[in-house]
Amino acid sequence: MKLCGLPLLSRISCLILLSVVCAPALAGTLTLKAALAAANSAHPDLLMAEADRDSAAADRDIAGSQRDTRIDLEGILRSGRPSAGVPDFSSDNSIRLTARKTIYDFGRSDDAELAATFELKARKADLTSTLDQRRLDIMARYFDVLLADMQYTVDNELMAVYYVNYDQGKDRLAQGQISSVELADLETRYQDILLKRNTSAERQRLARAMLANAMNSPGVLPGDLEDPKLPGNQRTLPDYETLLPVMLNNNPRLHAQQDMLAASQQRIASLRAESGPTLDAEIEAADYSRAASTRNNYSAGLILSWPLYQGNRSDSRIAREIARFNKLQAGTEKLKMDLTQALLQTCLDITRLQGTARDAARKYTEYRDLQLERSRGLYELELKSNLGTSMAETSDARLRTRRNEYQLALSFARLEALLGKPLSEVATTREKLK
Repeated sequence: MKLCGLPLLSRISCLILLSVVCAPALAGTLTLKAALAAANSAHPDLLMAEADRDSAAADRDIAGSQRDTRIDLEGILRSGRPSAGVPDFSSDNSIRLTARKTIYDFGRSDDAELAATFELKARKADLTSTLDQRRLDIMARYFDVLLADMQYTVDNELMAVYYVNYDQGKDRLAQGQISSVELADLETRYQDILLKRNTSAERQRLARAMLANAMNSPGVLPGDLEDPKLPGNQRTLPDYETLLPVMLNNNPRLHAQQDMLAASQQRIASLRAESGPTLDAEIEAADYSRAASTRNNYSAGLILSWPLYQGNRSDSRIAREIARFNKLQAGTEKLKMDLTQALLQTCLDITRLQGTARDAARKYTEYRDLQLERSRGLYELELKSNLGTSMAETSDARLRTRRNEYQLALSFARLEALLGKPLSEVATTREKLK
């Protein structure tokens, strides 16, 4: 392909346009709001969390059914010799309908049901955490696609510049203005930036595939993405000391851990109560093929069962649950440390991104805009031909600015996930306390 008959800027523009036209087109424009709406779709992570919740709900129902009335129908075909000296065997068949209900078990079933209720609460909190993580993952993958597209633009513009330099070099070699070594250097630079541009194109597709997976649409790669305005990046960050108690009171992961700890404590109480008595009420209706004076067709009574010896079974189960309780307690304290550290790191990140990082990106953009104007003026005066490089560097400055804003938006989203509530509610509560 020869472009030497065109002006430099026209040649660069043609190359950039050709690269864009030749790139694979993926239809549709996706917004951040639409992408985040996919967080509630049937993603495997969400399905596993929902299965854990449903399993905990079933365990609660099982625990709550321990004192339900039990009704049994029993039919017996039997033959035997009466004890009154009758030599022959005769049938002694019966049919019985028995209803039994536990009236009181000294807290055993209550503790078991309460333990299952706490575990269900923990699984619901885990489901909330999973939804938060799904939103964060989608947001991060969405921003990765935007950054990959901008990086491709930068590398594509530079590739066009280096190609034009190499294309010009071939003509200059033919005219004897440069040596073959200098032309080889121009070609090497062009090949290097071409490789970088092609790698950026691969990242575009890979980033889209990761976003599609995060949105639970594997293989359905999104096309163009709308660059969000991110007005929430201008919010004022409350101080760390204000946010810390809010996080400790509302963080869903911490709630889940604390509920699991309470569930284990109630299971220990339930296991200890198994050595106590059980009081049942029983009503029975029966019919017999052979009459006897000691038999009742209808009966009702109270049954007291008291296990006197169970071997080591009960103690072993209690010891295992105590070990689990101790592990959960240590895990709760470790989680508090991790969350406290994560909150501090997130607050520091937001402060840096809103302050020095944003200022540095803005100054860099202003500098590159000035350089572009200077290069455009020199190009029009035919004093220099670095306009294409300046255009690429201006695109790189925009990439730096947007990367800072994307990181800031993600940091605010992580902060709200840590707090377990929107930041606006924290600010409102703080204003009421003043």
